Amino acid sequence: MQKLDIVLYPEQGLREVCSPIAEMNDDLDKLIDDMFYTMYDAPGIGLAAPQIAVQQRLIVVDVSETKDQPIALINPKIVASSGEIIWEEGCLSLPGVYAKVKRPSHILVQGMDRDGKKIEMQADDLLAVCIQHEIDHLNGKLFIDHLSGLKRTRALQKFRKMQEQED
Repeated sequence: MQKLDIVLYPEQGLREVCSPIAEMNDDLDKLIDDMFYTMYDAPGIGLAAPQIAVQQRLIVVDVSETKDQPIALINPKIVASSGEIIWEEGCLSLPGVYAKVKRPSHILVQGMDRDGKKIEMQADDLLAVCIQHEIDHLNGKLFIDHLSGLKRTRALQKFRKMQEQED
């Protein structure tokens, strides 16, 4: 497995809508493995393909404490949602920035698994938040886009300040 480079905001690819994946193949299977490796190494609980400069509709998530419940979703689509939850989110493409985001607490998502089989799964709470966060990436949206203008500005100022300190 290979650790991939995670692109950082304001990389243009993070704002693009990704293309659907037509079929499973060995390259895609390897990409999924590499994405899990990269996500666990970061460390994170989710990673979307555009975060590694691949403009395809692919996400990987694992919200388990023991990091042994990996989920790869190809062409994921939320078909139903309900409830409401506020969760403090962060993003591997905006390291060090965290903010409370309101999202549906229950979702029904459809897509394909890594074997190319159509799947439908329900997700609640943290898993629902994580899947929604990653699907947002596939649509060119970041978690900071869910914030008020003032909170988004503050979050980006903090991010830029931290980036300057690293340079």
